[in-house]
Amino acid sequence: MTFVVPFDGSDLAESALVRATAFDAVFDEGVVAVTVVPNGNIEYARAAGWLEEDESFDLSTIVDRLADRVHELAPDARFRYETVGQYASAGTITKHVRQIARDEDASMVVIGSENAGHLTVSISSIGGGIAADDAYDVLIVRSQQPSKVEKVQAASPAASESKPENTE
Repeated sequence: MTFVVPFDGSDLAESALVRATAFDAVFDEGVVAVTVVPNGNIEYARAAGWLEEDESFDLSTIVDRLADRVHELAPDARFRYETVGQYASAGTITKHVRQIARDEDASMVVIGSENAGHLTVSISSIGGGIAADDAYDVLIVRSQQPSKVEKVQAASPAASESKPENTE
């Protein structure tokens, strides 16, 4: 069993990853951050913040940057990515994330989304489609800075690694 986090590098995806890591510190199930990349879609990659305006599409650059960020936030998390067609719809991306969650035997999917689970779901969001699957539980992270985010971050193994030891 694992905690699966759809990860696009957004602030909410980062918050979701931090929360999944905190849950993993308690339940010891493992965390897998998952990215689905529309291969060759430079507009999508730029809009997601994966590439700068002057950079051409390079899958290895995108994957390396995302993997580095995942490991900065959650050093013990695994990073997994898949590619889809250049103009894949949100539904296609959702389908891939749901299949990965099943493949990873997810006990919970932790989604960073402002609108997943709302009665009205944006067509551009993959969160609603992932939340609709009953193969796993879903935790929806809707805010980058909830009132107790510091406690969640402090519980992260990454936070304890960066704290200096008290030698007094």
